Amino acid sequence: MTDAHGLPTEVNGGARGGRLGALDLVPKARDKQSAKDFKTDQEVRWCPGCGDYAILAAVQSFMPELGLAKENIVFVSGIGCSSRFPYYMDTYGMHSIHGRAPAIASGLASSRPDLSVWVVTGDGDALSIGGNHLIHALRRNVNLKILLFNNRIYGLTKGQYSPTSELGKITKSTPFGSLDAPFNPVSLALGAEATFVGRSIDSDRKHLTSVLRAAAEHRGTALVEIYQNCNIFNDNAFEPLKDPQTRDDFTIRLEHGQPIIWGPNGEHGVVRSPDASLKVVEVADVDAADLVVHDAHADDPSHAFDLSRLADQSLARTPIGVFRSVDRPVYDDLMREQLEKARETQGQGDLGALLAGSDTWTVG
Repeated sequence: MTDAHGLPTEVNGGARGGRLGALDLVPKARDKQSAKDFKTDQEVRWCPGCGDYAILAAVQSFMPELGLAKENIVFVSGIGCSSRFPYYMDTYGMHSIHGRAPAIASGLASSRPDLSVWVVTGDGDALSIGGNHLIHALRRNVNLKILLFNNRIYGLTKGQYSPTSELGKITKSTPFGSLDAPFNPVSLALGAEATFVGRSIDSDRKHLTSVLRAAAEHRGTALVEIYQNCNIFNDNAFEPLKDPQTRDDFTIRLEHGQPIIWGPNGEHGVVRSPDASLKVVEVADVDAADLVVHDAHADDPSHAFDLSRLADQSLARTPIGVFRSVDRPVYDDLMREQLEKARETQGQGDLGALLAGSDTWTVG
């Protein structure tokens, strides 16, 4: 069933707690779709070997799962290599201005509940000039999905250090090594009270798709950090997580409800120390009951935050997967409820009368 505007009036999805899911207000596609339906006729213009190609292919392959009409999907980007993304998605899109994609997407998502709104941004775009816009979108819990491509470098402007570059990083703008302590995007998002935070890797399509799927199903702001290789200016930045010789020892794959263990034979694990901090142990040396069980739905973000702090600069003990996924009132819904209440109590309202009301005056 639909209302006068053609929007669904019944819940179509399975959001936890019986609430509307992220896609419940978005019209469904009439015909079955494939990845080809989401590819444009534009030449993809990234450097050969760039990790963006893998992410683009994963997203185009995943989009049909949403079952949404293409005209009801929007990709908004800022400035950077990743921000060419909207050109290559056969949906609506906007290549906006540096760092402001979350702000533009927030306005769009809040005013158009019939759209599935996605933001594509990079570590420089989102965490430097766009840092303020990012954290406020997260705390407001606007119903949009943010894909943050993190390559630990400024690629478009040819190799300067970025807000996620490691301490001591030698680049064109830091010839003697960076003195800045880097941002941890997952920790930052959790500190901003984000309701969904995930992390994946460009080259692991199966894992990336699973995190994208979880983000799409979430109602509210979902941030997914994607480790993305820049083979021109910061090649092999995440190689320990990709190399078959090291990845099992370095990568922690988070699964809700499962003990946090990793390693070629599941030999490494995490327990709580007496001071409540997380401690890495060998599974054989502790009681299985003492191993920390991952709870992505915990109301308190401290569990997810502690996990985000496990990895060091070497990338040893790097968690990937869904860190947090909780229900909280969504800004868009609260805004519509407020407007509806105002209409019921004050009539349709007169914007002109409001702008020229008693609180205005003439100068001169």
